[in-house]
Amino acid sequence: MTAYKDLSKEELLSLKSNLEKEFKKVKAKGIKLDMSRGKPSTEQLNLSMGMMDVLTSDSDLVCEEGVDCRNYGVLDGIKEAKQLLADMMEVPKDNIIIFGNSSLNVMYDTIARSMTHGVMGSTPWCKLDKVKFLCPVPGYDRHFAITEYFGIEMINIPMTPTGPDMDMVEEYVNNDPAVKGIWCVPKYSNPQGITYSDETVHRFAKLNPAAEDFRIFWDNAYGIHHLYEDKQDYLIEILMECKKEGHPDMVYKFASTSKISFPGSGIGAIAASDANLADIRKQMKIQTIGHDKLNQLRHARFFGDIHGMVQHMKKHADIMRPKFDAVLDTLETELGGLEIGSWIAPRGGYFISFDSMDGCAKAIVAKAKEAGLVMTGAGATFPYGKDPKDSNIRIAPSYPTLQEIREAAKIFVLSVKLVSIDKLLENK
Repeated sequence: MTAYKDLSKEELLSLKSNLEKEFKKVKAKGIKLDMSRGKPSTEQLNLSMGMMDVLTSDSDLVCEEGVDCRNYGVLDGIKEAKQLLADMMEVPKDNIIIFGNSSLNVMYDTIARSMTHGVMGSTPWCKLDKVKFLCPVPGYDRHFAITEYFGIEMINIPMTPTGPDMDMVEEYVNNDPAVKGIWCVPKYSNPQGITYSDETVHRFAKLNPAAEDFRIFWDNAYGIHHLYEDKQDYLIEILMECKKEGHPDMVYKFASTSKISFPGSGIGAIAASDANLADIRKQMKIQTIGHDKLNQLRHARFFGDIHGMVQHMKKHADIMRPKFDAVLDTLETELGGLEIGSWIAPRGGYFISFDSMDGCAKAIVAKAKEAGLVMTGAGATFPYGKDPKDSNIRIAPSYPTLQEIREAAKIFVLSVKLVSIDKLLENK
């Protein structure tokens, strides 16, 4: 295919005219598709329906410690749920606390606690003149929303194929005491699907923060969310690495079963050092007498152990894989060689990250909406919703059906072509 930039003005106008006719036909179909969030499909949710039958009125509801799960008690999670999540997060079960259904909630609480009461005895962030957070971009919009909500200054750190730009991370963390944290989605990152390299993880563990209360917010949301049996990324375990480097307290690791069992009724957890967990339990004792133990028991009995969970995730992959492949095939067939966009083919996670020509992302998303396709807002993958290049678009293939995904991919590539031609014509 000839790159669009090599076409003459006349050729571009002729191409535009044909594409507009095609777009009109698609628009006339009255399609209504929502690809704005990475939600599991109904088919995926159905995989966990057996969990609804695990506990009945006849069930023994006493957990391994001998506690009746219907009653108060067990502040930081029942033993069998701790073991299950600890194995999923690759940490010892004594280094984990089980919360309610949402890891996002745990991250919010962690920031809120740092603001009001400080981290392990240090000055509460709300009493400091300046608090800064590093934000690998493109990244997860809900992470950025939390730090923005608390008035924390966010600093963009560009992502590379091996993870965040570690030269920049080291420069900020090791020299600026106002830098208190960094958001990370280290495996199958949101939205690019990048997994941090061994070297990146080692460099994180070797950081020498200027602030004693600096923490790495390690959101391993997609730890076991592979798409392929034969192509799976591997991530070094960060808690152990930090411990080896003499920085055991430097990291909070978050995860949940939200995209494993039921997103609205999963189990969220944090893994951290003994000292960090002791600090967290102080707040928890005031905040709750314990989270939903029946839900914890249900998860532990349904999955059995980590092997049961891994087998369950293979079923998720079988549903997800054709959808990702459909989008990637369409991008390659329709846009390959045109030099009007680039994308990464992930091996897991929930998203495909697309980079358009600079200054086109907002217009592409708006164009797609015109044809009935709702996507994540352009700019959402950057702090304050401001993508400096206006080029990144997050594609979320999980929720629609395979047929709908094929329709959506067609609308998307058409929108990319039309907006790119307009951009190139501006400069002819």
